[in-house]
Amino acid sequence: MAEKLVVLSDMWGVKKGLWITSYFGYLQQYFNIVFYDCQQLGNVDVRVSTEDNIHKAFVEGGMDTAVAHLLKKEAEACHYLAFSTGGTIAYKAALKGLPMKSLTAVSPTRVRFEERKPNVAMRLIFGECDEFKPKMDWASKVGAKMEIVPGFGHELYSDEKIISEVCLGLLQKVTNKAVEL
Repeated sequence: MAEKLVVLSDMWGVKKGLWITSYFGYLQQYFNIVFYDCQQLGNVDVRVSTEDNIHKAFVEGGMDTAVAHLLKKEAEACHYLAFSTGGTIAYKAALKGLPMKSLTAVSPTRVRFEERKPNVAMRLIFGECDEFKPKMDWASKVGAKMEIVPGFGHELYSDEKIISEVCLGLLQKVTNKAVEL
């Protein structure tokens, strides 16, 4: 029986997320996947879909709404794969008691403002050039380990090389053996 994997989008949700189908292509035969569009999860509905407007909507309540909805929707411990804003939502939900087997968060934007780390097996991946990545002293303070990928920025999660590497890590977690993609 396949394990459950909850996938949380970045702030754009399905509107700019064609890259996410590559993750599904690698992972769907090994996991029962549940996908959440973070805009829907956070009841984010902006008239003009600009990066600034969407970000503001998440900061001004959408993030907390998304965390609350995720806590209501998911009750069993499973694996989580989350991108950017979705990574922050999953991180915050774990801090509030969301049961998780593991959390793989790629470019989780606002974790740098958190003062503690959830008690879960966690992989935090950031691009070296990501202006939103936490400082190394944050990681030391909260006890988190960050993986920094040289030469990449914030949206590294949409790059095919990174997609295959992240998927390989998840597959190894559930198959307990080396996997080739």
